[in-house]
Amino acid sequence: MLFKLGSLLMKPGAKMALLAFALVFPFLAANEYQVYVMASAFVWAIAVYGLNIITGYCGQLNLAHGGFFAIGAYTLGLLTADAGWSFWPAFVAALVMTAVLGFFVGIVSLRLKEHYFAIFTLCVGFIIYLLIDKWEELTHGPIGVRDIAAPSGFGLVDFTATTPFYYLVLAFLVFSIWFMGRLSRSLLGRTFIAIRNGDELAQSLGINLMRNKVLAFVLSTTYAGLAGALYAGMVRFIGPEEANINHTFDMITYLLVGGIGTLTGPLLGTVGIVWITQSLQFLEEYRMIIFGPLLVILVIFFPRGITGQFLTWMHHKAQSLAPGKKRKESKVQTASTREAENNA
Repeated sequence: MLFKLGSLLMKPGAKMALLAFALVFPFLAANEYQVYVMASAFVWAIAVYGLNIITGYCGQLNLAHGGFFAIGAYTLGLLTADAGWSFWPAFVAALVMTAVLGFFVGIVSLRLKEHYFAIFTLCVGFIIYLLIDKWEELTHGPIGVRDIAAPSGFGLVDFTATTPFYYLVLAFLVFSIWFMGRLSRSLLGRTFIAIRNGDELAQSLGINLMRNKVLAFVLSTTYAGLAGALYAGMVRFIGPEEANINHTFDMITYLLVGGIGTLTGPLLGTVGIVWITQSLQFLEEYRMIIFGPLLVILVIFFPRGITGQFLTWMHHKAQSLAPGKKRKESKVQTASTREAENNA
């Protein structure tokens, strides 16, 4: 019974049903605030998908991801609020800025391996925070940037309203997931996974480690810049706390809970935790007393994340099927095996 239910979830129709639910969510929501929360969750999910490229698929733990999120937000904020740019040119500039900075940080930091790389990027993230907080002539320091432009609408569509902006963010999220799916199935995605499984093994296959790691890093920071620019256009006010290292650890938590190195894990983990956190708001600072142990239990019993554990279970269940049923479930087995191997 559970296997059949899992098989249904693996079918393309389940993804279309999920997309249909996202499209009608604003009509099902009890109030505008719930739409805003879901749009916020989608923005963070885009950033987590970027972290999934460099950490989940390529195996490099980047602790400066929150810093690049802030760079995207500040690039858009400063260009629109101080320089008078309209939203979309500033939006493109934010993507270019995070990609270029990601390239230069990547070619330096990726010469290090494992925890040395993580420590280096942790320092980079802290330097980004200090620059934003202390360079008052450029970033306005602790005061932050106000009056950030909202996305320009067209016709009767006004993106300053919550619901149109929700659909704009949803469109970028769908594109981000589509691109991630194409990437994970491409030769480049397989190259990233080979690097994650071992530098020596990848080199023996003729893979240029530095070039592919830098490319994964740049893609990752561009995703962070995209999410940061959308965030700035949504909240219209940003401060140095956007570069706080806590945001990086939040995104790592979303990724671990949902399923690192999987396609649906970042979305599941981000949306789930954001809504659980919102539902515990009435507890204020005491909500971590409940949320913390739940997170620990989840990590202990689902070390591969919810999606990773589900795919592994489906893979083992499909293998245990009788030979006569194997052909019938071959499509499910193939799909679950592919992602289960990616998650290994």
